Amino acid sequence: MTWGAFALVFISVSLSALGQTAFKVGVGGTSTAPDANFWVKTLGMVFSPMVLLGLALYGVGTVFWLFALRQLDLSLAYPFVAMSFVMVAGSGMFFLGEPVQPTRLLGLGLIIIGLLVMARGG
Repeated sequence: MTWGAFALVFISVSLSALGQTAFKVGVGGTSTAPDANFWVKTLGMVFSPMVLLGLALYGVGTVFWLFALRQLDLSLAYPFVAMSFVMVAGSGMFFLGEPVQPTRLLGLGLIIIGLLVMARGG
């Protein structure tokens, strides 16, 4: 994998992870009033500024992904989407105060090891 292609994958996956974080923040700030009906709750979530930001980040990330796919085999590029699991978990722990559990850290470490093996073989 060339550094340029890796950079495209990394940017794409990073933007997707940021999008997930924006989604979480966006839906956390919406009304959960028990008297609000399904459509009011849904529209409140969809039009939350942070949810819209998350969608925009996904869109831009997709453009970077398309450029990455022009340079890489799909079977090599796609497993690197697993980096988003590591990035989203880190974002949740560091920025959203989610708990750090040893089993979660072990799983993230295994993902990183798997990605390193893939990168060396690609």
